[in-house]
Amino acid sequence: MIAVTVPIETPSVDLWAIAPILALVGGGVGVVLVKALMRRHRAVTPVAFALSLVSLVVAGFLLWHQWDLVRGDGPFSSMAGMVRLDPFAVFIGIVVGIATAMALLLSYSYLRREQLEAPEYFALMLLSASGMLMMAVANDLVAVFVALEVLSIPLYVLAAFDRRRLTSQEAGLKYFILGAFSSAIFLYGIAMVYGGTGTTSLTGIADFLARNTLYEQATLLAGIGLLLVGLGFKVAAVPFHMWTPDVYQGAPTPVTAFMATATKAAGFAALLRIVLVAFPQYHDDWQPVVWVLAALSMLVGSIAAIAQHDVKRILAYSSIAHAGYILMAVYADTSRGREAALLYLFIYTFMAVGAFAVITVLSHHGDADHTLDGYRGLALRRPVLGGLLIFFVLAQAGIPLTGGFIGKLEIFASVAQAKDYVLLVIGVLAAVIATFFYLRIVMTLVSAPDDGAEAVGDAAPSRRRVDGWVGIVIGASAVMVLLVGVAPGTFIHFARDAVFFL
Repeated sequence: MIAVTVPIETPSVDLWAIAPILALVGGGVGVVLVKALMRRHRAVTPVAFALSLVSLVVAGFLLWHQWDLVRGDGPFSSMAGMVRLDPFAVFIGIVVGIATAMALLLSYSYLRREQLEAPEYFALMLLSASGMLMMAVANDLVAVFVALEVLSIPLYVLAAFDRRRLTSQEAGLKYFILGAFSSAIFLYGIAMVYGGTGTTSLTGIADFLARNTLYEQATLLAGIGLLLVGLGFKVAAVPFHMWTPDVYQGAPTPVTAFMATATKAAGFAALLRIVLVAFPQYHDDWQPVVWVLAALSMLVGSIAAIAQHDVKRILAYSSIAHAGYILMAVYADTSRGREAALLYLFIYTFMAVGAFAVITVLSHHGDADHTLDGYRGLALRRPVLGGLLIFFVLAQAGIPLTGGFIGKLEIFASVAQAKDYVLLVIGVLAAVIATFFYLRIVMTLVSAPDDGAEAVGDAAPSRRRVDGWVGIVIGASAVMVLLVGVAPGTFIHFARDAVFFL
């Protein structure tokens, strides 16, 4: 007797939905092959760097094509609904791509200076970026978790990449241990949400909750809370921020710039999708949690930064405060709030990378001394670089005619529109407090150094000419921060288009 064979139905796969991810993965694998084939050749690092840039350019063109595709034909799903391509995903992909490209450009001269020329560095950065793009398009909690691990594991290695510095090894170890805990918490949250709804699909969860009333909601609510904890770690929200200052200080500066921007964008992409797509009916439950996270992040980030004496640690606490501002927009739960969150992520990318790019140029060999005293009088000795660093920190403070002012204005307006004036007052108060430590950096840069004290820019290595790639990053960041501040309309519409289908 011959059994009747039933054909297995396989899900349809539209490769356009994941084309930029494939480009970055292909670039990372290509770099590993180059390393294997040219391991004793002098040109292995330049070839790996060129291949990395090519893969990023290809991914950029594919993201541009995706933007035209979803704007014209609308969003679509692929891979049994686990992937959803819409303007929101493409916008986050563009932000991640920009941050990755600028971090790679910073890294090339940095690795040569620190004698860390290792092609696998570029492969790790590309593979981590592919995980970030995956988080942007993920429409299933399991896909989000896989993307989170693809994002995180290369970052653990990158943070500890300078094996000669104990602070770099410490940064990688702390990030790995706390990251493993956060991943376990996130996975446990997925299990509890599945137990409460019977699915891990974001749209499937929303559909189930819209058609059914849960009489016992403890399991689902606990799952939502654990998901917020796991993602709170990635976006460096208080009280899940304890790793941030040590990791930002110890990691190589280009890696710090990469983590502060691209990782934050990916984390908020997953957070927005989960709370707005899967749990819109439960906004009364997750909104108070986000309110507390936003308020604590802004206040703790702004107040703790005042006590710091290391520039990278100050910017780390600043990053925590900026995460609080974005959480304000998430809490608003309005179209304008989502628009403000995306706009702020876009602007913050250039403000943060620009500041870290200047720090990369000015740091001594070893990348270990970033004390405020070392930066004293920098603007007097090197007026261009010092002036640019002042510009970037004042933009983060939110002075007018900069992108930081427009970003904060949009976020505060979205919270005012939601009529939560208490959170609005906390946000304004945190911004005022943060202005103090930003101005502290400015005053240090324009103050005359103490007699006999060695400052950044005095030693011969720090008088180096700015590398061409680094100069491009600094110049592009400054132009974009100024352009958004002077003519914000185009960028506001860009963010508005991105949230139309969310």
